[in-house]
Amino acid sequence: MAGPELKTERLLLRRWRAVDSAPFAALNADPEVMEHFPAPLDRAASDALIDAVEVGFERHGFGLWALEVRESGELAGFTGLAVPAFEAPFTPAVEVGWRLARRAWGQGYATEAGLAALAFGFEEIGLEEVVSFTAVGNMRSRAVMERLGMRRDPAEDFDHPSLPAGHPLERHVLYRISR
Repeated sequence: MAGPELKTERLLLRRWRAVDSAPFAALNADPEVMEHFPAPLDRAASDALIDAVEVGFERHGFGLWALEVRESGELAGFTGLAVPAFEAPFTPAVEVGWRLARRAWGQGYATEAGLAALAFGFEEIGLEEVVSFTAVGNMRSRAVMERLGMRRDPAEDFDHPSLPAGHPLERHVLYRISR
């Protein structure tokens, strides 16, 4: 299934291709990119993530699109919508998320693609609300959430249930945006 593609001025949000595996694995192996995740991913885990994302597209009709820079055709990372696979006070929910290679940081790609993903969620899928969350210390992602118009209520901060108690990344902030 081809699935929806989203185009912005500079970016193409598209389904994953076999040629994406190597650059995506390099991105996921970068300790700086993965600073706010429990650990970098090896190639097998990175490939499994692509497979899981594709299952999400088939199940929900949306997912984490491969993020391609239109001018160069280069894979910059991913941006899109996902259903969190854990239970928390705010689930069930749809999340907007992103992960970009370092070379793509600071260019506004996450915000540009995030706005396209939100528009798709609200206008095409009919979502009423979208959330986003990250480790408390991930100030770059929190800034993107704010540029997307999302708002945080500190009373909704939570301990990520997939991380052990006391883990340095356990505490997460939750942001929301409504249609």
